[in-house]
Amino acid sequence: MDDELTHTDEEGAAEMVDVGAKPDSHRRAVASGTIHLTESTTAAVRANDVKKGDVLAVARVGAIQAVKHTWETVPMCHQIPVSNVETTFDVGHDRIDLMVAVETTGKTGCEMEALQGVTTGLNVVWDMVKAAEKDENGDYPDTRITDVEVERKEKQRVE
Repeated sequence: MDDELTHTDEEGAAEMVDVGAKPDSHRRAVASGTIHLTESTTAAVRANDVKKGDVLAVARVGAIQAVKHTWETVPMCHQIPVSNVETTFDVGHDRIDLMVAVETTGKTGCEMEALQGVTTGLNVVWDMVKAAEKDENGDYPDTRITDVEVERKEKQRVE
């Protein structure tokens, strides 16, 4: 295992990794996560009966915007040319699963963009349904975001 840190210089100062000499590759990363909600909230989302509007449509836009702006919010993350973003929501009994796939052609991967899309998309869901999820004390006892992970990465060198 390589013990060298790639985001610091010899003195320990943060620096962006130089990817300039790397060859271009077609890259795809898929990330996913879950927001746990009450059954009545997921039923309202499914029926498009949430006061703030179409939860999944707004969350999809939020996820895509987050992908496109990852380099602005994650230090040392390269700005990449995003060529495609796919978002898939699965509304279950007491949860909503979100999968975000990101594609690019370049010198560095897109897994941070996929993760950013998932976390922001799920945060948008929470924001849009929070009035329904609050208990009498204003807390969210049934609401939580879990299982955010990179499911897979693909890389194919451009010839």
